[in-house]
Amino acid sequence: MRYSKEHKQETHARIVKKAATRLRERGAHGIGVADLMKDAGLTHGGFYAHFDSREALVIEAFSYAMDRAIERWRKVAADIPLEKRLSTIIDGYLSAAHRDDPGQGCAIPALGAEIARESPKTRKAFALKLDQMIDMIADQIPDVPRKAARKQAMATLATMMGTIVMSRISGSGEMSDEILAAGREAAMGRAAAAKAPAKKKVN
Repeated sequence: MRYSKEHKQETHARIVKKAATRLRERGAHGIGVADLMKDAGLTHGGFYAHFDSREALVIEAFSYAMDRAIERWRKVAADIPLEKRLSTIIDGYLSAAHRDDPGQGCAIPALGAEIARESPKTRKAFALKLDQMIDMIADQIPDVPRKAARKQAMATLATMMGTIVMSRISGSGEMSDEILAAGREAAMGRAAAAKAPAKKKVN
């Protein structure tokens, strides 16, 4: 049976979406091609009609997951005043809901350590998306030179992502909640420091 171009595109998108969820839940090496295709309601044999290799699927799935995170942040930013955008993003990111649902959350805490051991091609694709995340956070730091805003965005993201990793390691109990709270306080402090006006020197 010959399928239309639109049908193939829809199927391809479904595979990528399912893979993005499963990879974040189980890790880059925690699920095979056969399982990914089964999750998408397809046979293993159809895989190479859509992807040249498993690496190609992994890269596309990672990119999809990170694009969705950036898109969510942009939607948040569009609905609230500029001065509240970064704190709102931080609150949502360092929440119990995000901690407890890695399959729909940020790909970096879920997969970052594994990506660091992947091929140069995969790492390059991941780094490109990370750079876009940094830019998006830097956009929420007004009245600061761009280089300084990006530097602050890197530090804020590192705090947020490290907090999620630690909170997931700790489970979902009191210690995990304390880690989330401490991370929010630290990330908010960085955000406030970035927005604070420089003090004038007194002669």
